[in-house]
Amino acid sequence: MPANIVTTDDLRDFKIELLDEFKSLLTKQSQGKLKRYLKSNEVMELLQISPGTLQNLRINGTLPYTKVGGIIFYDSEEIQKVMVDNRVHNKF
Repeated sequence: MPANIVTTDDLRDFKIELLDEFKSLLTKQSQGKLKRYLKSNEVMELLQISPGTLQNLRINGTLPYTKVGGIIFYDSEEIQKVMVDNRVHNKF
C-alpha cells in the first residue's frame, strides 16, 4: 500500500479550506440560515465526523448537549464557540 506524504503546502491549503468553511457557517448563522439547535445527524454532517467521534465529544464534555425525550440536541452557537476556541489553541 503506497504511503501518502503530507507537505506543509497541503496543510496550509487544508487550513485555508477549513477557515473558508467556518466563514461560510458564520455567515449562514448571521443571516439566520443555520438552525439554533441541531440533531446528532446534522452535527455529524456539519463537522464531518462519525457517530463514535460525536459520542466521544459528548462524553468528554467537548460538545455540550441537551437530551429531550430520546433526542439529543446541540446548540449551534456552542459548536461554533468550541471550534473557534480549538482553532486558537491549535494553530499550524
